[in-house]
Amino acid sequence: MRTFRGGLTIGLAVAVLVAAAAITYERYDTRTLKRTVRRGDVLCGVNKGLPGFSIPDDKGNWTGFDVDFCRAIASAIFDDPSKAKFVPLDASERFKELQNRKVDILSRNSTWSMSRETNYDLYFPAVAYYDGQGFMLPRSRNIDSALDLNGSKVCVQSNTTTQLNLADYFRANNMKYTEMKFDKLDDVVKAYDSGQCDTLTSDASQLYALRLNLSKPSDHTILADIISKEPLAPVVRLRDDDWMMIVKWTLYAMINAEELGITSKNIDEALKSKKPEVMRLVGTEGAYGEDLGLTKDWAVRIIKHVGNYGEVYDRNVGADSKLKIPRGMNQLWNAGGVQYAPPIR
Repeated sequence: MRTFRGGLTIGLAVAVLVAAAAITYERYDTRTLKRTVRRGDVLCGVNKGLPGFSIPDDKGNWTGFDVDFCRAIASAIFDDPSKAKFVPLDASERFKELQNRKVDILSRNSTWSMSRETNYDLYFPAVAYYDGQGFMLPRSRNIDSALDLNGSKVCVQSNTTTQLNLADYFRANNMKYTEMKFDKLDDVVKAYDSGQCDTLTSDASQLYALRLNLSKPSDHTILADIISKEPLAPVVRLRDDDWMMIVKWTLYAMINAEELGITSKNIDEALKSKKPEVMRLVGTEGAYGEDLGLTKDWAVRIIKHVGNYGEVYDRNVGADSKLKIPRGMNQLWNAGGVQYAPPIR
């Protein structure tokens, strides 16, 4: 009997340990890089359709700022941007699906905040796009300041920081508004376009994109007022350091490349450079790629296939795009903005 009880106790202890290990694995996945390499592609969670950031054409080909970042990661790992596969996710499901390992990374206009890291056990490696919440409204309202929006009927997506910021702004300025909330962004836009509300609020970058899809885009204006800080960043699971480092330094390589004047067009010339900072970036000096678990030319792959940060910005949302969003804060630090990458050395 004593032996039986002892065996039962040991068995229960083992079961508890196995269960605890399973829970830990569920919350803290440390195998993303190995699983990605074994699978042969990067599964990237993106917005279902946001012009300039992530949108598919009628053949299922994705384009956009967030899409290009995923392709940059695939290029760093596989030397092939087509190894990035895109999984469209709603705002309400994006973090849970990342937790559940449906995707390897979120590159989906997601605001970095403390509660999202702590409540979801997630990590935002670096800011890819500095944004802020704004307002769009019909030009016919003749309003040029957000402080004149008292009494407005505002369309907003529910369960987002946008909804919380909206409430804070009107309360702080002692103004009243009627909230028209919808779970899906498509429904928010449809309600605004059909006149159910007279104001639409979202990240300013998103407003520029959404305006393109309205029935009469030129009839609507986006106010200059920015009411929040919205640092948009890629998202990975917590305590997955190898993967987090690759995601973070992929972005930093693109920013450093722009600062050094290295583009997709002159990358071959950069490989011949004798400037120390260029040599470290392109891998002709040091073992920085190997330290990430990649190859010496990891950054060359990114720049050759996708481009530097400025190229990606201009192509998708900036001067060379339909949105033509000014660089603003997303200019490099030495050009009046706040984009700043740690050095590769």
